[in-house]
Amino acid sequence: MLLAGEKWAARFEGFQREAWRLETLPQYLMPQEAEEFEAFRDGARVDPATVSNEYTDRLRRQVTQGKSQGRVHVVTRPLSDYLRFEFHHYYKAHSLAGEEIRILDVTNRPNPLGEAQDFWLFDSAEVVLMNYHSDGRQISREVFDGDIGPFLERQRIAVGESVAFEEYVKGLDL
Repeated sequence: MLLAGEKWAARFEGFQREAWRLETLPQYLMPQEAEEFEAFRDGARVDPATVSNEYTDRLRRQVTQGKSQGRVHVVTRPLSDYLRFEFHHYYKAHSLAGEEIRILDVTNRPNPLGEAQDFWLFDSAEVVLMNYHSDGRQISREVFDGDIGPFLERQRIAVGESVAFEEYVKGLDL
């Protein structure tokens, strides 16, 4: 089943304990980010402590409800312009709002996740595959109908092999 619009948004309101994401691409070409990305490339920066939007407000609310949201992003250096933008513009603010973000840098070592696909995992019970073109343009989101065991293992490996976002970005010029 493909997910979009309200059915997709409902996943983030309806989970009971945890929403978790694996990201594997060096860029995600999202039309709604194009203007902000261009401004970032031109030198504009936001103060992550002042960011308040639907996403950060939901994160803060869910943290007070005892829910968690996290992700691991697999990266290689040098970081792409998009990753620098994402780290500065989104991850810093999302981390401050309560998202548990981790980075798995595979620059000088084998990727322990191989060719794993991007996905969201909700309450360790439902997997939503995130389908992208190789350049980061989204194709679709689809509910995975099968054994989620391999996805739980990918989550375990990703979290175990990664470092906290705040630790990873210390000293980086974003």
